[in-house]
Amino acid sequence: MRAGAKDRGPEALPPMMRFFNEIGIIEQLARNLFESKMQGGLKLPHFTVLNHFVRQGGAQAPSHLARAFQVTKGAMTNTLSRLEGRGLVKVYPDPRDGRGKLVEITPAGRRAHRAAIASLEGEFAELGTEFGEREFSAALPLLERVRVYLDEQRNP
Repeated sequence: MRAGAKDRGPEALPPMMRFFNEIGIIEQLARNLFESKMQGGLKLPHFTVLNHFVRQGGAQAPSHLARAFQVTKGAMTNTLSRLEGRGLVKVYPDPRDGRGKLVEITPAGRRAHRAAIASLEGEFAELGTEFGEREFSAALPLLERVRVYLDEQRNP
């Protein structure tokens, strides 16, 4: 037996590593599924920004969005430019700070958000049939607590 051969397989990893490994794989698979169903070239980063605005409401500074998504200001500017070019967000000068900008979702952005979710209804129905809503609901408390903990621990 070669050195390290008994360490193969996900069972060899500590449970927390396996937990985050599964989340990472699920994220990749979900991203590919999502983007295969989207119309008009909507990508997951675009949807997540729209989703953020639907959840949070109001206008926000691009720098705030970059921190919230833990991306560079340049990456967020690129995402916002693409969304603005499609009329899904509006970028305008911050009336309190002449140098700053604010961003908010447009009615077209809200419609695109709803359409994106609707395009996944069949996939969600299949998942619901396969696993049941109870299992998803049971998983949420741990996932939410881990998210809150990691969010509180990140660097500002």
